[in-house]
Amino acid sequence: MNRFVLTALLAVTAGQLTVPAAAHAGPPATAAPQQQTPYMGWNTYYGLGGDPTEAEVKASADFLVSSGLRDAGYRYVWIDGNWAAPTPRSESGDLVANPAQFPNGLAPLVQYIHAKGLKAGIYTDAGPYIPGKCGLGSGGGYYQRDADQFAGWEFDAVKVDFLCGIAADLDPRTVYTEFARALRNNASHRPMVFNLCNPVTSPDWGNYPESQQSTFSWSYAPGIAQSWRTYTDVGFLGDIKFKDVLRNYDANARHPEVAGPGHFNDPDYLGPQLGMTDEEFRTQMTLWSVAAAPLMIGSDLRTLSRSSLDILADPDVIAINQDRAGVQAVRVGPAGTTETWVKRLANGDRAVVLLNRGDSPQTLTVKAKSIGLDGGRFTLENAWTDQVTESAGTVSAAVAAHGAALFRVSKARGLPGVPHVTASLGAPSVVAAGEEVRVEVTVRNDGSLPVLTPAVRLAAPQGWTVQAKGRAPKVLTPGSSTTFAFAVTLAANAATGTNELTATTSYDVIGHGRVSQTTAASLVVAPAAPDGEVVLSHHAWISATSGWMSPTVDLSVGGWSPISMLGQVYPTGIGVASPSTVRYYLGGACTRLAAVVGLDDAVRNVGPEGATSTFQVIGDGRVLFDSGVLTRDDLRQVDVDLTGVRVLDLVVGDAGDGGYNDRANWAGLTASC
Repeated sequence: MNRFVLTALLAVTAGQLTVPAAAHAGPPATAAPQQQTPYMGWNTYYGLGGDPTEAEVKASADFLVSSGLRDAGYRYVWIDGNWAAPTPRSESGDLVANPAQFPNGLAPLVQYIHAKGLKAGIYTDAGPYIPGKCGLGSGGGYYQRDADQFAGWEFDAVKVDFLCGIAADLDPRTVYTEFARALRNNASHRPMVFNLCNPVTSPDWGNYPESQQSTFSWSYAPGIAQSWRTYTDVGFLGDIKFKDVLRNYDANARHPEVAGPGHFNDPDYLGPQLGMTDEEFRTQMTLWSVAAAPLMIGSDLRTLSRSSLDILADPDVIAINQDRAGVQAVRVGPAGTTETWVKRLANGDRAVVLLNRGDSPQTLTVKAKSIGLDGGRFTLENAWTDQVTESAGTVSAAVAAHGAALFRVSKARGLPGVPHVTASLGAPSVVAAGEEVRVEVTVRNDGSLPVLTPAVRLAAPQGWTVQAKGRAPKVLTPGSSTTFAFAVTLAANAATGTNELTATTSYDVIGHGRVSQTTAASLVVAPAAPDGEVVLSHHAWISATSGWMSPTVDLSVGGWSPISMLGQVYPTGIGVASPSTVRYYLGGACTRLAAVVGLDDAVRNVGPEGATSTFQVIGDGRVLFDSGVLTRDDLRQVDVDLTGVRVLDLVVGDAGDGGYNDRANWAGLTASC
């Protein structure tokens, strides 16, 4: 644990947060008095791409209002890059909007946004405009002119990138400080939020000194900006993956001590429906909220589902993000597949996150004393379910794979409340049609009152059968647990893909009547196992992931070229980018797997950097083959005994240096079954 995180952790448990003087040189230079909590809104980049139009921006502003997102707090409508004309400046030196995208210019559009009760944001870059390398820049003597122009157009916020800056080899601290001064001294005296957006990160961008990277911004940005990016982009246009959400959150968590009212670490944008499941996006919303991060939606608003809108607008979650203390959560205990994060709130409550990074459900717990609360009873308000329970000293939850539970924890007062009971549902992650599997529901009582006559009812898809095993206890005393077992038989024609089991747990509590809660778990019904000599890349997989884009059958990842390694073309196989897992159901029916693994020749068209990966074949959780680290000049032959293997995982890792240029191939992938 570094000394800055230790300082923040001690501050959380002591009830105060101290920002080291050397790291924070005074209030932000462009602070807007009304914006002391993290700003919220929408940005054009991930959802609309590099050419937003006036019509799209107006429609999105309209949607913020009609959907209720504006009233939930999402007030900023932010126009990102590529809004300027192909020749971005007039002869007099003023910035010019692209008339094909913004036929009426930007000032009328800002007025339209303001008339909706919203605020407007704009984009530029700290470096000089360099044709062919970056689309727009305010460097080269234009800082004050552009700041005055943005203020004259009545923008409320400015995002300042560093694409032109890194192309010109500038020092970000120097130029961003100059830009902040220009914004503060704009001719209209207009307060504007300054989002310092240096995304340059090694090794993702190449080899750059620490002083030029996003990971260094924390050392100077709190004194000049309302927010500053803490890592590279969280995704690509239209594509934000959960693994990158976790990566950016972890980077963002390195320096919680510099966050505070009016100045916040920025891990990048929220990505509903851009590649994550609802569960994964709910986890991103949870993490961004306790991080006191700006809540900027990156998706095309007009495509959002009811589920996405409900997640974005949850008032209890937003209240945690908007807490006036401006404290950023810190991890309690070790890093790992499961973690606890805690955020001190202004009234002394704690926001507690139980995070499950893993691929299977887990029951997670933390003691109240570990989050800075000692002795007595505690009220737990589940921010996502709105359930209010009471604990005798343990915070616990059944957390889905890639999920997170979020509680507001406070000291309990008055008569004992409804006990905090956790019901976790355990089942095999992969099942086959017609198969009988054992499902268990473990019920634990972390409250101070007993629960009486506990019962569990398990619901399965139509055509499946459920049979209870064993007898239920009469009472579940505080601190105890019991397990309900069921035999579940799948229908012979059960549809492949994700299916859901739902357990309804009920119990009597003296003074509170009958109480119930539901817990759900997903089971994946696998495709039929392969039979005969099979080109496995042509067989249906259970699931497949790729570090960027998607796994590609019989082509290099991205689908632009055949699979080729060291000059040899392979007609069949799977192309992926690290990290990647491709999962197949074999059902114990196969005896042998053969393949050639290595980096695709396409990496040579990108550059000399990156292109290192590891390959593993894993059968039922056991490593059957490990390639070690491979470079662009290495190949490995795979010949593996699959006897008895039920579930096969083909795993590609990044070899510890990030996934830049890691275009990996499972070539000639065949199975004997």
